[in-house]
Order: sequence, then C-alpha cells, then structure tokens
Amino acid sequence: QVQLVESGGGLVQAGGSLRLSCTASTTGFDGMHTGWFRQACGQEREFVAAISWTGSGTNYADAVKGRFTISRDGPNDTVYLQMNSLNGEDTGVYYCATGPLATIQSGPEDYTLWGQGTQVTVSA
Repeated sequence: QVQLVESGGGLVQAGGSLRLSCTASTTGFDGMHTGWFRQACGQEREFVAAISWTGSGTNYADAVKGRFTISRDGPNDTVYLQMNSLNGEDTGVYYCATGPLATIQSGPEDYTLWGQGTQVTVSA
C-alpha cells in the first residue's frame, strides 16, 4: 500500500515562504490525484489544493489562490506545495492525501491515504 511522507514544514515569519513535499513510497501515486489539506488547532481539516494524476489539472481553496502553487515532479514521484506570502491564518498541520476515488474537487472524505502531516507555523 502507498505510504505518504510529508516534509518541509517549519517556522516562518509572516510574508515568508515554505515549500512542502509529499513523497509516495512503494508504488508511487499509481494513477491517483493528490491533495493538500491543513488543520489548525481546534478546527476541522480543510482543503488547500489538489492536483491531477497527470499534473494538468489543479484546484485551490479561495484562501490560498495566488499565493500557493501545487505541482508534481513526475506522476509517481513527489507532489509539492509552494507557499508564498504566508500569514498567521496559514498556521497548522499540513497533510497530503491521495486515494482511488478522489478528484481534484474532492473534500477530505474521498481521500483514503494520508501522510503523517508536517507543522507549519507562521509568526507575526
């Protein structure tokens, strides 16, 4: 079974940038679309961005449009989330996810495979 591993989180000042990575082990993403979600303390997990298996389609939450970019380095390799102009509302644990039934429009309920998450903290 595919295992997802996120990396790249950390502490950054407001206005700064981070790039998150999500690597799929064993069989890779194997034809599945991939999404990034985040969860702030005490809040529900929310959609951030998603990318299609081929990389030709993307979708973003309104809160991150124009600031975040999702991309993938080959269909079986790594998915990235470039985050620019970060602010305090971007603080949270970021998860990548995939699954055979997920589309780039899907909410978290359609994703069945999740990484362990990586913490992003934006300071004022």
